[in-house]
Amino acid sequence: MRRPDWAPESIDIERPSVARMYDYYLGGSHNFAVDRAAAQALIAAIPEAPLMAQANRAFLRRTVRYLVEAGVRQFLDIGSGIPTVGNVHEIAQEVAPDARVAYVDVDPVAVAHSREILSGNDQAVVIQEDIRHPERILDHPDIHKLINFDQPVALMIVAVLHFVSDDAQPAHIVKTLRRPLVPGSYLVLSQASHEGRSDEEREQAIAIYEQTDSPLAYRGRDEVAQFFHGFEMVEPGLVWVPEWRPDTPESAEDAERAVYIGGVGRLT
Repeated sequence: MRRPDWAPESIDIERPSVARMYDYYLGGSHNFAVDRAAAQALIAAIPEAPLMAQANRAFLRRTVRYLVEAGVRQFLDIGSGIPTVGNVHEIAQEVAPDARVAYVDVDPVAVAHSREILSGNDQAVVIQEDIRHPERILDHPDIHKLINFDQPVALMIVAVLHFVSDDAQPAHIVKTLRRPLVPGSYLVLSQASHEGRSDEEREQAIAIYEQTDSPLAYRGRDEVAQFFHGFEMVEPGLVWVPEWRPDTPESAEDAERAVYIGGVGRLT
């Protein structure tokens, strides 16, 4: 397979990447044949998979708008993925040009493409780091140049933790990332759940993601709720993502097929 100019030499283009599969679901172009094959296998098992990704992206958009209206001007987006239309900085800075956004992703393609898009934007930055090492994220000099932790921050962990195994202690990761946040900060989080899915669908999805760089770890609503420990939930609480303050009643239909459970919590 010929390596395109935008693909760093360090990446394995013969193995599916969850970031590039997600890019494919959203209609992006920064993915390889191996990513498309894995994504298409999931779509064969769960035909609404692209709609689920789009619903999760719409959830991110609505939460960012809510936070900007609530006065938040700093965003730390971990697991930001390959940029497509509707990134956090685009949404936030459209309403509040002074909004600052720090992106974090482990995927080199996501980071390289983000840097290209953010060139010339001194209100946004991207670093390459793994959510499994939260201290490295919090200690990174580029984060501290942009984000003032003495002021409220929106911590965005959207569609990421289902790629963090229980052995990696995801609750501890979230707790560590919460540590520097001051009252008035927020946590936005969504996670793939096995609730509402058949055993066959769940097993097929797990088998497909076992072939990638990040196996899948489904979690139930009670487990996801634990990530919000210490936060006061914003209405409507922890719900299927299409149900979180939908733009129209119709957009919340068939919410149980969304796979992603999400919510917004405020630190008081």
